[in-house]
Amino acid sequence: MLTRIQTCFYVVSLPLLLLFSINAHAGWRDLLKVFGGDEEEPVEMATQALGGLSESDIVEGLKEALSKGTKSAVSLLGREDGFLANPKVKIPMPKTLRKVEKGLRKIGKDELADDFVMTMNRAAEKAVPEAASVFADSVKNMSIQDAKSILKGDDDAATQYFRENSGEKLKERFLPIVKQATSQTGLTSNYKKMVDKLGMFSSFIDTDSLDLDNYVADKAMDGLFTIVAEEEKKIRENPLERSTELLKKVFGSAGLGN
Repeated sequence: MLTRIQTCFYVVSLPLLLLFSINAHAGWRDLLKVFGGDEEEPVEMATQALGGLSESDIVEGLKEALSKGTKSAVSLLGREDGFLANPKVKIPMPKTLRKVEKGLRKIGKDELADDFVMTMNRAAEKAVPEAASVFADSVKNMSIQDAKSILKGDDDAATQYFRENSGEKLKERFLPIVKQATSQTGLTSNYKKMVDKLGMFSSFIDTDSLDLDNYVADKAMDGLFTIVAEEEKKIRENPLERSTELLKKVFGSAGLGN
């Protein structure tokens, strides 16, 4: 049984809680209205609610956020142990060679398998810095419609945009660097050593069909997009990730992460 004081408290506090909840999300709704996401309220009113931000302000803010996120991802992965020491993106032994790996470890040749895996990851770490300019071009060419789709999309909408618009260019940039890195570190010779150590058992494994350089380049791209997606989510949700005035202005007005 509620006392009179408790009843009064709920009567007064409930509307305040509801108002607070509505205001916390109003900025994001207003941001979408600027891009025509809501026809019930004029765009001019939405723009006023966002502190006078224009459509171009919002697009530039988004571009700056995405530039920051991609640079952070490239910096994180494009260094020694960027792939190798990160279980989320570490490149494992190709499936067709896992029986080889298992056999090597059974006969005490762990170092051959470990060196092989390390060489693949080192090649990816050398290739990833090439992504910086590819991502920069992709952001530069982003249209207002692209920005609208990203803002209204899932937490990884921008990452999907990059994958779709930059994937082929990344592969073109990555592959020569991966090939150079694997040739310098003797990946092919280590590959042959691993297979030779298995002797007659190697005949049961399809090793000729494996293109190691393509495998490493593809895995490097997968790892890069994994980290780009994480960076995108941070910027959407965490005010501390908005390190410039424009980011604070756009995403602060949108009420994201506040």
